[in-house]
Amino acid sequence: MNTAVVYDSQFGNTERIAQAIANTLQAFGPVRIVRVDPEHPLDCRAVDLLVLGSPTQGFRATPAMQSFLVKVPFALLHNLAVVSFDTRIHGLWGSAARYLARRLRSLGVEPLVPPMSFFVKGTPGPLVEGEEERATHWALGLRQHYASLQHHLVAH
Repeated sequence: MNTAVVYDSQFGNTERIAQAIANTLQAFGPVRIVRVDPEHPLDCRAVDLLVLGSPTQGFRATPAMQSFLVKVPFALLHNLAVVSFDTRIHGLWGSAARYLARRLRSLGVEPLVPPMSFFVKGTPGPLVEGEEERATHWALGLRQHYASLQHHLVAH
């Protein structure tokens, strides 16, 4: 399983979650972790699983992550398993991960799993205790879902 973890981060919290996910998924194949750069889109042709992560800003993903998603070729997204996560303050309305999942669905791409939120104590953070460990467990679940999807596709 070739994975790309593309994230944006303002205070480093989303980057820490992205790194925990990438570190976990490395046990199952090559992983590239890159900070989103809309001007230099990631080549996703050799990617099986695309993980998108963004802090929640203004109830949605950051402008850089929104721009990245607009620039990824439509046909490419349909050949990938895609998931989204965010970091946000618990209890506040709005989620970058849900925003990204809705955007993917509008492009005809159903995310592999529901969007996931990881929580920070305040706008600059830090992460709530245990969130990096929760990200590790979430990544293991991603691997299981991806393996099930591949098994289902091979069986048919």
